[in-house]
Amino acid sequence: MPDVTIVGGGASGMACAIFAAEAGHKVQVYERNEKLGKKLFITGKGRCNFTNNCDIDQLFQNVVSNPKFLYSAFYGFTSENSIEFFERLGIRTKVERGNRAFPASDHSSDIIKGMEKRMRNLNVCIHLGIRVKDLIVHDGKACGILLEDNKKIYSDCVVLATGGYSYPATGSSGDGITMAEKYNIPVKSVRPALVPLVIKEDYIPMLQGLSLRNVSLRIMDRKKVLYDEFGEMLFTHFGISGPLVLSASSKIAKRLEKGALQAYIDLKPALSPGQMDQRLIREFEAGKNKQFKNVIHRLFPSKLVPVMLALSDISEEKKANEITREERRAFAVLIKNFPMTVVKTKGFNEAIITQGGIDTNAVNPVTMELKDIKGLYSIGEVLNLDALTGGFNLQIAWSTAYAAANGIQSDQEDKKNDD
Repeated sequence: MPDVTIVGGGASGMACAIFAAEAGHKVQVYERNEKLGKKLFITGKGRCNFTNNCDIDQLFQNVVSNPKFLYSAFYGFTSENSIEFFERLGIRTKVERGNRAFPASDHSSDIIKGMEKRMRNLNVCIHLGIRVKDLIVHDGKACGILLEDNKKIYSDCVVLATGGYSYPATGSSGDGITMAEKYNIPVKSVRPALVPLVIKEDYIPMLQGLSLRNVSLRIMDRKKVLYDEFGEMLFTHFGISGPLVLSASSKIAKRLEKGALQAYIDLKPALSPGQMDQRLIREFEAGKNKQFKNVIHRLFPSKLVPVMLALSDISEEKKANEITREERRAFAVLIKNFPMTVVKTKGFNEAIITQGGIDTNAVNPVTMELKDIKGLYSIGEVLNLDALTGGFNLQIAWSTAYAAANGIQSDQEDKKNDD
């Protein structure tokens, strides 16, 4: 009888299989896709930003949901441990801007191949193209799994590594969350996270394809600031995307379910309001005999100019030397507060991660074992854990996988001592 059955052959499932097999366990992995690591393959635009080589305090700061739950897991398997792990698998790594760690080859396939090779060398039994439809639970103890063809596979313990709902084309269908609910395991409602935002205003599609660097994005719930960060973003036909926006989505996703939010882009965050006004004075003086529409081209990308003209209270035909102080200052305010209305996030098809999942209060944070079902462990995205971009979500996968493997080992040792 196999010691460990892992449901899901993604990032956390593969890692847990390696850690458990290295500890001497007989391990089986059931993956519904035709290959392992399908979602991992597209991570980081195919480059696989597999962790962030920051200090541990920054790891916690970048976790959005339930960072305290990860205290033991992060200290038990750090970002340094992740880099060492992949180097040990023969994968050369590198660290880039923002402490983001990648395979040196820039190919996510190297990470997947390295893990799969290690699994096979450890005699992990890999079952591909097989969907697990249920757990086998008796007297509060996980005893195995039920396959889609109703075949029963018995095991000492089961690890749920099924992921969430994001990128369903990669096989993420929330199966583990459905199984958890069947056994009355508390689940927090799921929503897309690290996902583009849909904007109400009809001038946004006019900006489609425009990328902005070194801008600030502020999102407000009336007078309360929900998000205010600096970085890069992109306009799309439906709204906004890019690193700045993806991070914002994770912070505001839950609040958006109650209704729209106001957002503002500071197009010139390096300038104070007073400095912005002085800049306009200089621009208007240099082109004092030109029309307003022909003076502001130096301030913005060409695609943005027609929208700024439309949003301003200044006639585009008006000469620069005729613009009043009040008009100029109002325009400076517009530059520092380009307005948008955030209606909702895009769906799971475009979400990098799932927010929500198995309630962490139902899980032992040291071992990842469910408190009410012995022998059942949950790791990775199936848990109500998510973080910002930059390798932090994959670090959650590695750390929780390591914690579960250690938890399984401890449980087995306790049983032997009891016997």
